[in-house]
Amino acid sequence: MLFESPAVEALVTALRKLPGVGKRSAERLALHLLSAPEEDALELSKAIQVARERVTRCDVCGNLTEQNPCAICSDDRRDAAMLCVVEQPAAVMAIEKGGSFRGRYHVLYGVLNPLEGIGPSELNLDSLLRRVDEDEIQEVIIATNTTAEGEATALYLARQFGQKGISATRIAHGVPMGGGLEYADDATLQHALEGRTPLR
Repeated sequence: MLFESPAVEALVTALRKLPGVGKRSAERLALHLLSAPEEDALELSKAIQVARERVTRCDVCGNLTEQNPCAICSDDRRDAAMLCVVEQPAAVMAIEKGGSFRGRYHVLYGVLNPLEGIGPSELNLDSLLRRVDEDEIQEVIIATNTTAEGEATALYLARQFGQKGISATRIAHGVPMGGGLEYADDATLQHALEGRTPLR
């Protein structure tokens, strides 16, 4: 059988490291790559290689970029007094798609997780605290995920910024637009009620 091949097994194992790819999906992708014309598979390989060579982390915010500093940090039209802290570059992409946030970002590359040995020194925190000290930042928006680790990281950051006299806010969490209350879980409803805002 094909999957008894060590080379194919190695390919499947490598594909399983991608987010959201399980064993069966990895097997289907491996079969597709091996069945596709050779130039298609090599084109994918080359694209990955070129992206890895050209894309780096911004020295200022940590976001992925081909120019350093990144386009967002270099844009004088962005509000330098407002900083949004996120876990991963994917969150920057998601917020930017909305088009309403005009501040700048800082990417942590993870969250505090003592069980996995991830403390403050394992995150991109030193440069964040340095930015808060050196730049004229007035508000830090903490946009970590609503996991236990994300919440713990948000509280840790809020304490750090509070000691420096910087306003720290947390993004609101709740019922998605177009969603019904009957489909929301208890924790989501609790966050929605706690994060309520006055009608204008």
